[in-house]
This record gives sequence, C-alpha cells and structure tokens, in this order.
Amino acid sequence: MSNSDFKQLQAKALFIKKKYGQKQDAKGLPAWTASDYMAGFVADVGELSEFIMAKKGIRSIENVDEKIEHELCDCLYSVFSIADELDVDLQTAFDKNMALLAERIEQKGR
Repeated sequence: MSNSDFKQLQAKALFIKKKYGQKQDAKGLPAWTASDYMAGFVADVGELSEFIMAKKGIRSIENVDEKIEHELCDCLYSVFSIADELDVDLQTAFDKNMALLAERIEQKGR
C-alpha cells in the first residue's frame, strides 16, 4: 500500500469520526474518547472472532464473508480513531514496526 493510499484510508476514517463527533455534539453528548473507541474495538474483535469461527465451520452464520469484511473495517476504523485520539502517527509507527519485524525475521530465522 502506498503512503497516499494509507493517507486516503485514514482521511476517510477521520472524516466519519468527525461526523460522529458532530452528531454527538448535536445531541448534547460528549465526543468519544480513546477509551470509548477501545471499548468499541474490543466488541468488534469479539464479533469478528465469532465470524471467523463460522468461516472455519465451528459456528453457523449466514453471509459470513460479508460480516467478516464489515467487522474488519470497523476494527480498522477504531484503530485509526484511537491513533488520532492519542496523537499517534500510525503510518510512521506501522512502517517502523514492520521494519523491526522484518529485521527480527532475518536475524532469528522466524
């Protein structure tokens, strides 16, 4: 994925985050914080887990591929939102972490 592709995904997520914040404000409710996004993320990961179990034949859920896609996108949205709330440059951090993992693989052969 190119840097511009990543930035476009991030911009889409943060646009939606801003719209949700405006909706909360209009209702007189506080905007979500990193803790709120984290709680939502955990719930989405739980649902994703169930759908993956269904994909593997352990559970029976209709439209499982569509539901997996949806939950993965919800999780990605949460990650972008949490990073924004905590002022994490996710692209730089991701590139740095992937370089570190690549180095570890080369050094340890794992």
